[in-house]
Amino acid sequence: MKKIILGAITLFLLASCNGNKSKIDPFKSLTSLVDSVNQDTDSTTIDSVENIPQAVKADETFDDFIFSFASDKKMQQQRIHFPLTFKNENSVSKIERRFWKGDHLFTKQSYYTMLFDNESDMDLMTDTSLKSAQFEWYYMNTNKIKRYNFKREKGAWILGSIAINSIKSSQNESFIEFFHKFTNDSIFQRSRIHEPLTFVTTDPDDDFSILETTMEINQWFAFAPVLPKVRFSNINYGQSNTDSSDTKILSMKGLGNGFSNTLYFKRQGNQWEFYKFEDLSN
Repeated sequence: MKKIILGAITLFLLASCNGNKSKIDPFKSLTSLVDSVNQDTDSTTIDSVENIPQAVKADETFDDFIFSFASDKKMQQQRIHFPLTFKNENSVSKIERRFWKGDHLFTKQSYYTMLFDNESDMDLMTDTSLKSAQFEWYYMNTNKIKRYNFKREKGAWILGSIAINSIKSSQNESFIEFFHKFTNDSIFQRSRIHEPLTFVTTDPDDDFSILETTMEINQWFAFAPVLPKVRFSNINYGQSNTDSSDTKILSMKGLGNGFSNTLYFKRQGNQWEFYKFEDLSN
């Protein structure tokens, strides 16, 4: 089916192709776990709840760890500092071990997302020297962000706290507010797409190279993925994700289904604009 879709796109767009690039999958380490979860949960057992568990292979990168953590309730019990600090704006409470129900994070969805200010920040995903990282939910409808704060202790990733905060307002158009309207209002979306839209996709004749071309707005609506309308996930490795940035990249990656789309945005004056779409699904 994918080849049929790519063939149709190619017929529309081949005349404007202008080059080949190497095919890169920045999510390879995490999604490989989806296809074959091979966790050694016994190796993370601890003698008492006070002791820090021993690091396992999944701790090498935060990507590998967070999927294992979200998929395994037993691992969650071992990788949380109880009582867990929970902050909701200015309210602070503690969650005791016996009240922790488990959290699937993004693993019950068909895809997860990551937000970056620029492409160079994507290199942080494979950084094995990270000492802290956060899994985040951006709630666009309420303009709030929920952060799960992890630290690496003696080589093992540990959840130390969860915090919910309002996203700070800005004098410029907020990307979160813009993206919420962009995904829920097709008329608004049409008005914020640069035409022609830069389009990058896999070369149907060579799976190891990609084509860069353009597409018209109507073609975008024909082939656009289902975008998050209420909330989207993010893993923060240390990238800034500031509203003052004039560029944003939202990567969407399927869980075990080969889906891989990336949307590129830039600020034009005081308004955000969608200018590049990348589909490297297989």
